[in-house]
Amino acid sequence: MKVAFLGTGLMGLPMAQRLLAADIQLVAYNRTPEKLAPLQAAGAEVVTHPRQAIRAAECVILMLTNASAIYHVLLSDTAWHTLEGRTIIQMGTITPTESQEIRDAVVAGGGEYLEAPVLGSIPEAQAGKLIVMVGAEPEQYQSHLKLLQHFGSEPLLIGPVGTAAALKLALNQLIASLTTSFALSLAFIQRQGVDVDVFMQILRDSSLYAPTFDKKLQRMLASDYANPNFPTKHLLKDTDLFISEAKSRGLDLSSIKGVRQILQTAVKMSFADADYSSLFSIIKEWGESSEE
Repeated sequence: MKVAFLGTGLMGLPMAQRLLAADIQLVAYNRTPEKLAPLQAAGAEVVTHPRQAIRAAECVILMLTNASAIYHVLLSDTAWHTLEGRTIIQMGTITPTESQEIRDAVVAGGGEYLEAPVLGSIPEAQAGKLIVMVGAEPEQYQSHLKLLQHFGSEPLLIGPVGTAAALKLALNQLIASLTTSFALSLAFIQRQGVDVDVFMQILRDSSLYAPTFDKKLQRMLASDYANPNFPTKHLLKDTDLFISEAKSRGLDLSSIKGVRQILQTAVKMSFADADYSSLFSIIKEWGESSEE
């Protein structure tokens, strides 16, 4: 089977490299052509137009920034007419509503569609240890399980299209909220003169602990937000998607709106392309200046 991979950014590149390492024929497209160089060097065919990649493959994997990019790359007039008989696997983060609408458009074009968003970042993508959540019919899940196992050993069928997208947004909401809460507690104990090591020792021994706290601790203490596995602007985008979808479900969004405000400030203060742990600097430094 030949696979087309559309979107070779921070996550798409190592995921596509996993397929090449497994001797799967790959044709790749990216809106920024320079990002295709490592794949071409590893043996992938690279193309300049998405329709060329779609025509050349039986299965098309999408790892694009948002639904707008999917419409532009996959569902333009020229690309949409190439979908007949092809399987589209959408692996980025979009809303359940967007995923279902894209499915309808793909099916109308004669293709089949399933969603398989992932939890994890660049190290997990490189190691093939992503958590893969699948929204599809059971027979679609079984048909594509072997392919999805290149990204994570145990892809999990969540339910029909939309359910995996919803779960992914719920988890990314936790990333934003947990990191913000941890950053606030860390800044607070520093201002109170409490030793950070003691704070972390007690936290690790408690039921409050989450491994993400240790993953972000040193970045926060050193104000080192370079070489991100997940940039602030992407977490803000996903938070906005969560708020949009949750609002339509009648949920109280007061807490996550506060988190979004911090993320928005981080993006405005030049942390857009930095690691999302940069929100600590907003809480610790910019929060103080905003009160003056």
